[in-house]
Amino acid sequence: MYSADFDYHRARTIPEALQLMASNPGAKLLAGGHSLIPLLKLRLAMPSALIDIGRVPELRGIVARDGTLRIGSLVTHAELAASPDIRRSAAALGEAAAQVGDPMVRNRGTIGGNIAHADPASDLPTVLVALGAHIEVVGSRGRRTIDAGHFFTGIMTTALEEDEIVADVVVPAAGRGEGSAYAKFPHPASRYAVVGAAALIIVKQGTCSAVSVALGGLLPHARRLPSVERALTGQPANDATIANAASRALQDVGEQANGDLFASAEYRKAMAPVYVKRALLAAVARAV
Repeated sequence: MYSADFDYHRARTIPEALQLMASNPGAKLLAGGHSLIPLLKLRLAMPSALIDIGRVPELRGIVARDGTLRIGSLVTHAELAASPDIRRSAAALGEAAAQVGDPMVRNRGTIGGNIAHADPASDLPTVLVALGAHIEVVGSRGRRTIDAGHFFTGIMTTALEEDEIVADVVVPAAGRGEGSAYAKFPHPASRYAVVGAAALIIVKQGTCSAVSVALGGLLPHARRLPSVERALTGQPANDATIANAASRALQDVGEQANGDLFASAEYRKAMAPVYVKRALLAAVARAV
């Protein structure tokens, strides 16, 4: 199927993109296109215009500064996976980016487009929620910052306003004794996460002093698991306490688990503690 007709505009700066959005009601932004183009071809999205922001220089680059990693929204999955700064200071993010789709998707798809699309089976939202990232967006009323935990609100829905653009993703850089990891059960065809778990752990003198765990794939949107976090915080960083904490993952899932022809909600729920445990074990191994 072919998309419906639309106008095409190319923006070269953020202000120009915002002006084009204001003058073209119902327009959609185009970055890498891997989320939007399939929707256009299926006519699940029929915008009046596409505004191409793929050549806006302010939206590119990864900058490590003052204990943070500032990632431009046009940074591709491949760039995330290959970045030494990401591998060193936000290991789970590089790990997740390396598992997105196939090489074509990783070389064209962008972090900004990925999180704005907010597919519940996507990898990056789960990691960004666990890492305590912040999303910086810019619109007609200026720039604002949204905590990743509040950015994702439902199935393919976010806190973005209609006139806003994702500008940067800001991730705290890992410090001493801190480790993060991402583990997922990938769909064999799409490579989307059937279940995906991300963990961030700070270990001091053999004890888990701080824990952040997020789950994706089986929920309407990526979400932290406070029951798992409470069970592990203040406990020894060993296999027994990790297994006990991971077993509590379903306490935070409730009845919201997604299911489809490939994997039922019940199966996904059964897999959730398994992948939470894997992510926790890998995060601890990197922290000590």
